[in-house]
Amino acid sequence: MRSLVKKSLIAAAAAVLAMGMTVSAEDITLEFQQWWGVELPDGALQEIVDGFTAETGVGIELLSNPYADTKTQIAAGAATGTMADVVGLDGSWVYDFAKQEAIADLTTLMEADEYDDSQLSDQIRYEGDTYMIPVVNFAYPLYVNQDILEEAGVEEIPTNWTEFLDACAKISENTDKAAYCIPLNTEAPNGIQNQFSSWLWASGGTLLKDGKPALTDNEMLAKVTELFKTMKDSGYLSAGVEAMKEQDMVNEFENGRLAFMVDGISHLTTIKKESPDLNFTYAAMPKADDYDGSSGLDVACWGIGIAENCEHKEEAMKFVEYMMSPEVNAKLSELANAFPGNSTAEPDYSANDELFLKAFEIFQDGYAINEFTGAPTAEDLMRSMNEQLILYFDGDTETVEDMLAATQEAWEAAYN
Repeated sequence: MRSLVKKSLIAAAAAVLAMGMTVSAEDITLEFQQWWGVELPDGALQEIVDGFTAETGVGIELLSNPYADTKTQIAAGAATGTMADVVGLDGSWVYDFAKQEAIADLTTLMEADEYDDSQLSDQIRYEGDTYMIPVVNFAYPLYVNQDILEEAGVEEIPTNWTEFLDACAKISENTDKAAYCIPLNTEAPNGIQNQFSSWLWASGGTLLKDGKPALTDNEMLAKVTELFKTMKDSGYLSAGVEAMKEQDMVNEFENGRLAFMVDGISHLTTIKKESPDLNFTYAAMPKADDYDGSSGLDVACWGIGIAENCEHKEEAMKFVEYMMSPEVNAKLSELANAFPGNSTAEPDYSANDELFLKAFEIFQDGYAINEFTGAPTAEDLMRSMNEQLILYFDGDTETVEDMLAATQEAWEAAYN
């Protein structure tokens, strides 16, 4: 039945293409809601989308806001059927929006347009069909404030957990700064993905086994959780992490109040602009003392999708294809300090910041991983672990085994 419906949709879309547009391209303006414009150099995204208008006559109205605000606005649009025509997406949102039928089936649109999707480095699917295309990909290395380390008497950037805790102790004793931050606001629980799970993946650990939750009897995950409990009990974390969102963490780092943070390299341009005197560098994630294997590096992406309520899906798909074209995708990758989503794109990073090149080296030394991308109710998975971690921090849950067992139960319900 699903196959029959899909074939009917493709035939209908093809018929629309054959008949031509009922209105001229110049009469169409697509809204593009995303957080990318905030993190790119001023005017860069507008210049890119203006190129599409010059080619097609279709206008693009940018709706640019920070990540957390964009997520809230897109979620509200999904619930009310008023989503912008084209939307920037995080891979962890796809399952929920696709299940709500708030975003369009891109497989159908690509087939109707005879688009060659073999050039795409990845596609995020729901029930076998594509609903998001990663436009550019970002690594999440360790950001290090070198001035704070010097002030604290830390001579070398930590490479393992013992060295990291020793550095945290010196920072706590010799400065008025925080050592590390994990934002734990349950409204935006991606701290579990980026600032917590990144430690697990760096030491070869995983959250899943055979595609299913594997949180109990998971020695490395238990060790990571205990590491964070030590940081919390010792006062190494930023004050008030339970109320903080990721942007709050970035603000702390920008203002010189945080020694270490895990964050995407997409913020490099913003931090350099807003805090030009900040003396910071990138480093690989510290590994567990007894682990000497390859490190997994947390990655995220700027994904793109089309709203189901979009009245001009043909033009919206053309815009997606434009953003994924080798030349445009390469340019966007260069501007965003990111890796391209088109496998044939060839970005020229020679003019990029030397810190980006350092992050690229770190990326090449390990392997990309993010077990929340495309996972069922991914944000709810993060939120349930977030809530259990806070209970463990506060002593309401006595043991790490109990904390992980409670999280496992919540995750199994989502997967089942």
